[in-house]
Order: sequence, then C-alpha cells, then structure tokens
Amino acid sequence: MTNPKESSLPESRRLACSRCGAEFGCDLSGTCWCAEETARLPMPIKGEDCLCRECLRKAVMTIAKPMT
Repeated sequence: MTNPKESSLPESRRLACSRCGAEFGCDLSGTCWCAEETARLPMPIKGEDCLCRECLRKAVMTIAKPMT
C-alpha cells in the first residue's frame, strides 16, 4: 500500500503574477505552461517571481522590439 503523502508526483502550486497579480498554476513536474512558450527570458529581476502567460508575452515583446 502506498502512502498518499509520499507521492512521487510533485504538487501543482498556485502563484500570483509578480506584475499584474493574476493567479495561475505552476506544475513542478516540468510540464508547466511556460515550458510551451518559445521565448526565454533571463531570470526575474530581484523581488520578482514567475509571470502569468500574458505578462510573460508582454515582457518578451518589450525586449524583442526593434530599435528605431
């Protein structure tokens, strides 16, 4: 018999976006939605944690804007 507290699958955690406060889930097993995104950003700035999908995409667009 297995003990449910000793499950090998990590639990999903609930986060609040560091920029807009929107709640979203993060699956610690490595299948988080952000792994599906094509863009990769540097580690968050000091004091920030994960961003929601919308804020992540906005941050990528800010960085990817061509200089005029």
